[in-house]
Amino acid sequence: MNRRTKHTRAALLGVALLLTAGAASTATVSASQDRPRASAAPAERPREAAALTGTAELYRSAGDDITFTFDAHLAAEDRDDPLEATGTFAFAHYLNGRGARAEAKVDCLLTGGKVAVVSGVITSSDLPGARGKRVGVTVHDRGPGHRDRLGYSWAATGSPAETEGLPKCVGSAPFERVKRGTGDFTVVPWQPAL
Repeated sequence: MNRRTKHTRAALLGVALLLTAGAASTATVSASQDRPRASAAPAERPREAAALTGTAELYRSAGDDITFTFDAHLAAEDRDDPLEATGTFAFAHYLNGRGARAEAKVDCLLTGGKVAVVSGVITSSDLPGARGKRVGVTVHDRGPGHRDRLGYSWAATGSPAETEGLPKCVGSAPFERVKRGTGDFTVVPWQPAL
């Protein structure tokens, strides 16, 4: 093989390699342009660490009108500190036109499975002596088709106004049943990093 043929073959091989590389890079660019781009979707927010929400009336054979409403949350970033819970809860108890209502600011929320204990300090009430008292409520979310249960810290004293020195996140066993068809309590279970 002569020298000129060697140079011609080397030149042709070089051109072939350049053409192949160029075609491959054009195909890659073309394919990447044809592919749908991943949209800049907003980052998914982490699930809140715990929550208790919903409203229900309690059942009493005497016909008492008793309502509890919860909007309590523990943010994901506060997962390890239930004392960072936020929100409010309210309750009212009337019978024969007499009774009282109260609203509390949440200061602790602990949940486990479908049971929640929330406490808070009463910020407004028409019950004399209740404002400024800490109260706690325990809820058992029994799920669709079942009557939820509820208990409250003043079960032994008879009145939230008579509660003295209650620690945060203390309630009673959920001994009361909600009135059929009224309960929609939802408990988001706490999952601390243990």
